[in-house]
Amino acid sequence: VQLQASGGGLVQAGGSLGLSCAASGRTSSRYTWGWFRQAPGREQEFVATINWSGSSTIYADSVKGRFTISRDNANNTVWLQMSDLKPEDTAVYYCAVRLNTGAYLGTEYDYWGQGTLVTVSS
Repeated sequence: VQLQASGGGLVQAGGSLGLSCAASGRTSSRYTWGWFRQAPGREQEFVATINWSGSSTIYADSVKGRFTISRDNANNTVWLQMSDLKPEDTAVYYCAVRLNTGAYLGTEYDYWGQGTLVTVSS
């Protein structure tokens, strides 16, 4: 499975940005998606996850109410819509796939994308 993330960029604080990640190389969509991020000098942290059907999501407290994860199984794509962005959201964002069906906020994902940089200016 190959994951291709896109949509990062520079945005002002309070603004919005959407990330997407497309999976290829797998015909079934029965897997979990996750988004993680890593800021400079900091450890990777969980952002959001969505189960295979899209019926269950989990968010980190730091993004709850501001970020929305969604998926399109027909196109093997996941999105992360980010709003009310803050400078502390600046990080490289990674999408990941876990070959299981439930929403999962751990780090034991099976495949990872290459990361896309989000920079929020104050």
